Amino acid sequence: MTILVAGAGIAGLTFALTCRQIGIPVRLFEQVNEIRPLGVGINLQPHAIRELMDLGLEAWFDDIGIRTREVAYFSKHGRPIWSEPRGLEAGYNWPQLSVHRGKLQLMLMQTVRERLGAGAIETGWKATGYSQDSDGVNLNLVSRKGETRTERGSLLVAADGIHSAIRAQMNPHEGPPVWGGAVLWRATSRARPFLTGATMAMAGHEWQKFVTYPISKADPDTGLADINWVAEIKKAPDALWNREDWNRPGRTEDFLPAFESWKFDWLDIPALIRSAGAIYEYPMVDRDPLETWRDGRVTLMGDAAHPMYPIGSNGASQAILDARILGKNLVDHQVSETALIAYEDERRPATTRIVLANRGNGPDQIMQVVEDKCQGLFDSIGEVMTAQELADYAARYKALAGFDLETLNSRPPLIPGPFIRDSAHG
Repeated sequence: MTILVAGAGIAGLTFALTCRQIGIPVRLFEQVNEIRPLGVGINLQPHAIRELMDLGLEAWFDDIGIRTREVAYFSKHGRPIWSEPRGLEAGYNWPQLSVHRGKLQLMLMQTVRERLGAGAIETGWKATGYSQDSDGVNLNLVSRKGETRTERGSLLVAADGIHSAIRAQMNPHEGPPVWGGAVLWRATSRARPFLTGATMAMAGHEWQKFVTYPISKADPDTGLADINWVAEIKKAPDALWNREDWNRPGRTEDFLPAFESWKFDWLDIPALIRSAGAIYEYPMVDRDPLETWRDGRVTLMGDAAHPMYPIGSNGASQAILDARILGKNLVDHQVSETALIAYEDERRPATTRIVLANRGNGPDQIMQVVEDKCQGLFDSIGEVMTAQELADYAARYKALAGFDLETLNSRPPLIPGPFIRDSAHG
């Protein structure tokens, strides 16, 4: 009856905690030898935070991140286009969280080991493929030393990322991820929070954009916080670049000149860039949506199922929803292929819509509309777009991504309680 999981990222770990909640044995296999707090900031939307709270993890939130209060869009000249409250300030029953990805992963991993035991996650083992029969599925693994082994379970969940070996076996002719021409430089800097102090701000347009938000509270003595930022420049899709080299060290000379004039009254972007520690460069890639995620007793989850552009703050949130909705269907249909079919029927169409919407610039398209109309110069945004047009852009994406306020607040829990509380954090 044990479920095997390839990958101990956000999706795999959330699924393991979900299995613990619903009483199903689970084992995870992660290719790295040691899970460390790598990466930079991400945003978790209220529908994902709701699921983490239902897993009893709320007490961790203020340790690892900051509760987002506002999202705000600006033109390339720093002029305000649109802003709206987020999380509790917007009327949701759950907050929105800006958090360091690595800290979130470590929190989930620590909780998995506390609740399921230290042996629930085996590190240093990479999934290479699978085989199955009418009674179960075999997961093939290889260590960094070249050792091989096979583990057997009732079902296999592939949460092994955008370069998933399980997805590749299902789709042997798919090829590499799809690059649309955008290059991202990501980092964190120690700086003073801006605007509300918990604002997620975006400035620019489709071809050049800057996204930034704090991911820690300000130090009471210095007033400085960890500020996450992303500088994006879009090139022609056939431009030469390091298309799949994730976490490549970035060089400021490759992008800072394009942002030198972006000194706004609410934020000095060149100064923020210069104050960064390590900068990482990588291409913004996704994959074409699949016609199916399933092969018998095997299914996909998170970036293995639906890698998407990091637009609209939805990648990690959708991975968490995958884990919880699969858990819901395991409750409804037990550990069976029927549960995998029901999970895919619910999640694949929803995530396909988001992948395609993000290729169209998602909610950030509002900045390109303003750029097209007036090159980002205006005295009042009302000269360019009506308040209703602006509100409609935001509302459409929230509905598409599954965190429309009224719908989310009114729907029952995906998995009814009791909810497990974490012993170390209350």
